[in-house]
Amino acid sequence: MSSPTRQQPAHRVGSRALEAADAEQARPWADKLWSAVRSRDEYAALDIVQSALDAGLDAETVLLDVIGAAQHRVGVEWAANRMSVADEHTATAINERAVAALPVPRPDGSRGQVMVACVDEEWHALPARMLAETLKLRGWRVDYLGAQVPTGHLVAQARSADPDLVCLSSSIPTRLPMAHRAITAVQAAGIPVMVGGAAFGHDGRYARLLGADTWASEARSAADQLTRALPDRPDTARLTVNDLPHLEDQEYTHVVRSAVRLLGHTFDGLEQRFPAMKDYSEDQRDRTEEDLGQIIDFLGAALYMNEEDIFTRFLAWTAQILEVRRVPARSLLPALDLLAEQLHDYPRALHILDAGKTTLATAN
Repeated sequence: MSSPTRQQPAHRVGSRALEAADAEQARPWADKLWSAVRSRDEYAALDIVQSALDAGLDAETVLLDVIGAAQHRVGVEWAANRMSVADEHTATAINERAVAALPVPRPDGSRGQVMVACVDEEWHALPARMLAETLKLRGWRVDYLGAQVPTGHLVAQARSADPDLVCLSSSIPTRLPMAHRAITAVQAAGIPVMVGGAAFGHDGRYARLLGADTWASEARSAADQLTRALPDRPDTARLTVNDLPHLEDQEYTHVVRSAVRLLGHTFDGLEQRFPAMKDYSEDQRDRTEEDLGQIIDFLGAALYMNEEDIFTRFLAWTAQILEVRRVPARSLLPALDLLAEQLHDYPRALHILDAGKTTLATAN
């Protein structure tokens, strides 16, 4: 395989003023695309993308500042309960189709080869797809593996293709344990790893804790970073596994293995401690059970990383969602009490749950 060049491409890397100007030009097109997406009109969406290209916007700007902006609004509207899960899936599918309609140049050989994938159990594939397409537009050879790639399959493919870098994407912090396994396994194969996505924190702090070689906040900055320099390949003879010493207490393992039991006992107990549940519809009960399951999942992720912020940020976000649904955020407090009663022998879990109670008590 030829070595990737360190020379900057014709693309204006790092020019924030020009990127801001491109984003300003893209805004009207993003608004038009959003209208088409919200109307579930795939054909109109594709026409808008083509019209934006015909009007002079380059493909990367259309990708990130038109399609990317429309997809960001999908997430905002879903969080505000103005889109159903089905609506969100439909909108995302239309945006994925729009991405596929963009012209992609054939790699010229002056760049290296990058593999892009979502970590195991991560099904939010569009951010990874955005990175893959951005790198293709800049001349890289890209193997895009898509969503939910099991670590064993990822490593086998990486060993076979021997890319210069593996880029891993994850949007949800509950996938961080899977990300850790993938990072460690790919590095053990002698290949450096870049990670990105909301799961790793807005500043990449969780990427550093898990031993990733580098991190990027989004596709454009990732592509700029790789243009400047690729991470060095790991020295497998000296490579050490980035263990997390706090996991020796087995609290994470206990919560994960007991998740079904914890959920059942918490749901049953909540019916007794939160009388309003007696008047819940079947849909409300299902949503409550789903919310409790996510609380337990995020507690597990916080224990794995030993970072209470993972749990408290999720609870703050959940409180906002519940208020939109006209469900008081304080309804979660009894659930945290019930979990604490079941986990009374686990000090780290109790500390995280206490932090969660403080977050909910101060939620509007």
